Amino acid sequence: MSASPAPDEDVRADLTQQIREAILGGKYAPNQRLIEADISDEYGVSRAAVRTALLHLSGEGLVERLPNKGARVRSISVAEAVEIVEVRIGLESLCARKAAELITDAEADELRQLRAEIIESVETGQLLQYSRLNHQLDERLREISAHATAVQLLERLRAQSARHQFRLALHPGRAAVSAPEHAAIIDAVVAHDPDGAEAATRHHLEGIIAVLHQLE
Repeated sequence: MSASPAPDEDVRADLTQQIREAILGGKYAPNQRLIEADISDEYGVSRAAVRTALLHLSGEGLVERLPNKGARVRSISVAEAVEIVEVRIGLESLCARKAAELITDAEADELRQLRAEIIESVETGQLLQYSRLNHQLDERLREISAHATAVQLLERLRAQSARHQFRLALHPGRAAVSAPEHAAIIDAVVAHDPDGAEAATRHHLEGIIAVLHQLE
C-alpha cells in the first residue's frame, strides 16, 4: 500500500497550481517580478513553499529564474509560440486520432453537446465563453485519447502558450473561422474517423500559426 502524500507536499502542489492559474489568468503579467515574501503573505504559506512552487513553474517554462534577483513571469514571444504550435500539431493530431479510435457512445454524446455550445457561443458573440469551451474540448479529447505521454507533453506546452491562445480567441474574425474547425474535429472523432480527425486537427493548428504571424 503506497503512502499518502505528506501535508507539506499537498500544500506545495496546491500552491503551484494556484500560482500557475494566476499566471495563465493574467493576474501576474509577463516579465512581472514574483516576490517570494509577497506571495508568501498572499497565500499564507512559507517562503520555502513559494520557492519550491516557483522552481516547479520554472521547469514548466512559466517562470524565469534570475541570478541573484529571484523570479519573474516568463514572456513567450510570438516566434516561440509558433514553434510550440508546430510541436502541438504532431501531438494533438495523435490524440485526435486515438480519440476517434477509442471514443464511447456516451463520450460521443458529450462531444456533440459541446459542439453545439461552441457554435452557439460564437453566434451569440460570447468570446470568453468560446475560449473556455475550446479549452474544455482540448482537455476532453486528450482524456479520451488515453495517450498519457502525449497528454503530459501537451499540458506543458499549453501552459507556455496559454496567453497567446487567449489573444487568438479575441482576434477579430478568428472565432468565426475556428468554430467550424473545432466542429469538424468533433464530427470526425464521433464518426470514428481517425484520418479525418487527424487532418481536421492539423488544419486547425496550421490556421493558428497563420494568425500568430499576424500578431508579430
